[in-house]
Amino acid sequence: MIESYIKAGKIVSKIRNDASKMIKNDLKIIDLVEYVENEIINNGAGIAFPCNVSINEITAHYTSALNDEAKMVTGDLVKLDLGAHIDGYIADSAVTIMVPGDNIEELFSVEELELRQRIIDASAAGLDAAISTVRAGIEVNKIGKAVEDAIHEYKLNPIANLGGHSLEQGILHAGLFIPNIENNDTTKLEEGQALAIEPFATNGIGYVNDAPGTYIYSFLKNKPFRMAQTKKVLQYIQTNYKSLPFSGRWLTKEFNEHRLQLSLKQLSEAMAIYPYHTLKEKTGGLVSQKEHTVIVEKDGCMITTK
Repeated sequence: MIESYIKAGKIVSKIRNDASKMIKNDLKIIDLVEYVENEIINNGAGIAFPCNVSINEITAHYTSALNDEAKMVTGDLVKLDLGAHIDGYIADSAVTIMVPGDNIEELFSVEELELRQRIIDASAAGLDAAISTVRAGIEVNKIGKAVEDAIHEYKLNPIANLGGHSLEQGILHAGLFIPNIENNDTTKLEEGQALAIEPFATNGIGYVNDAPGTYIYSFLKNKPFRMAQTKKVLQYIQTNYKSLPFSGRWLTKEFNEHRLQLSLKQLSEAMAIYPYHTLKEKTGGLVSQKEHTVIVEKDGCMITTK
């Protein structure tokens, strides 16, 4: 088990670092997403969830739809969030990159560039503070307090209604929530637990809400449907993506895009599948994210995605 977590972590770390170097002005989001997903497979791992590339105030759950034309531009804060698994044992990691450009100093004032960098630094500091707190027996609210205090030192806010999560074989969100604020949860960590810790920092109010667009889903339960197309889509999902999240884009290899969207809508409304709505910072603030997967140890933790 530990060996699989470590192997998945090494794969994710390498792909994260290589993909980060691709980020540049005018790069299509779909090109980055497909590079990451293809590299996970090429390295002998499974994709734990669709690669997320969320920009500026978009905080999480954005992955490209088929033929996505959206691009990143100089100065954008690009959150790259990826996950791979070996035999179901998952590594989940994220980093935020400010899109470089030769003319960046012409596009933004010194103060604006300093703010963007400070937001990036704050989520990194929150992650460092959280990791230094993790050990068997620690209450999860103590981790949240460490994140909150570290981000507040940058005169910024953590995203209060997002956080990390425990991982189990084949399960991305395994029940334990790792907060980014002190939340009075006295649940104690146990030795051997796998956790994804992911602080988000913002110059906004520190809450996210739903934004237009749903591109990621997960299977919930089999249900009867009248339409043959919808039945076929659900059967395909249950067979291929029963436990881990999937992208609607992936299904276009098997189904007509227009009819697929109708089926996904019906399946979501019936709660046969769960739709992960794109999330954005409530007040439009810029958001950064940094994430590692760790294994809880008696006196600390092992970072698998370093």
